[in-house]
Amino acid sequence: MDKESLLRLVDMLHKDKDIDKDIVFQGIESALESAARKHLKTDEPISIKIDRETGEIAAIQGEHEIDLSDLGRITAQTAKQVIIQKIKEAERDVVFDEYIGRKGTIVSGMVQHFEGSTIFVNLGKTEGYLPKSEQISNEYHRSGERVRCLVAEVKKAGHKVKILLSRTHPSFVRQLFELEVPEIPEKIVEIKGLVREAGYRTKIAVYSEDSNVDCVGACVGVRGTRIKNIVDELNGEKIDIIRWDDVPEVFIPNTLKPAEVTGILLSPENQVATVVVPNDQLSLAIGKRGQNVRLASKLAGWDIDIITEVELEREREREEADNLTGEKAGEAEEVGEAEEAEEAMLNKDTGNDENKE
Repeated sequence: MDKESLLRLVDMLHKDKDIDKDIVFQGIESALESAARKHLKTDEPISIKIDRETGEIAAIQGEHEIDLSDLGRITAQTAKQVIIQKIKEAERDVVFDEYIGRKGTIVSGMVQHFEGSTIFVNLGKTEGYLPKSEQISNEYHRSGERVRCLVAEVKKAGHKVKILLSRTHPSFVRQLFELEVPEIPEKIVEIKGLVREAGYRTKIAVYSEDSNVDCVGACVGVRGTRIKNIVDELNGEKIDIIRWDDVPEVFIPNTLKPAEVTGILLSPENQVATVVVPNDQLSLAIGKRGQNVRLASKLAGWDIDIITEVELEREREREEADNLTGEKAGEAEEVGEAEEAEEAMLNKDTGNDENKE
């Protein structure tokens, strides 16, 4: 290859593959060194340098210069294969470096093809895969459809980069809120916690240090536009936006929304909260298959027991009855002790009279 062609090749790879020119030059130099050692059948170090400006190639073995034109066609083929391999590795590294930096963020792509239940998404320079376990259960995708996913994992696999995508990860919802609610990236509103059962329900706790900012209203948006966009992206998944509070007696009832709470009793030693709800709110507080209370418990970091007002009243009546029974038993015990004391005194007096006689 002449010098001009070499420089054109390097420039083309730099523009088309976004590979740094110096990396391409190093790959070619490494390939030529390997090919030269094989052709000359020597273990002696061979150094090949390419002038980055002119494309001039200088090859040196020990103190002697080598004419690379003498290496032959087979050696040139070997060098070509090594160069291709180096370029693929460099291309892989470029993709890896880009997407490892985007881990935990949302990317947009097009559904390319299916392999079983796994969806492969064209991301432009590369593709990602969306396995069944990372797909929302109640949604379906078609070839050519645009789809947004979270970059969940990035790793090298041979000459390729495997990019695991997810639509079920809690961070997917967190990122959607950051995209839709500008107050969150601006640090005006803070996401304090988020729990999710993908496809069914998400609970997100938000807070703002600015008392003039309605953190829940900011997430909902004017006429609900912001939250609607997020719900539409999640195919109708229910989202409860909860006002965070550092006082458990305030925050725990909030986590059970949309259910109403009329009372709460905390047991900090075992991190258990007993929550009282109206009778007609019990099923709403527990949720379908226990989903609402389960998510609330995860978000609050407390085990939550739910009882109704009727159950609470019965418990109080039972405690009062137990206390009354205890009091009566105590009185009876006191009477018994008094009678025993009196009888002992009588026996003592009788004994004294007998001794006098």
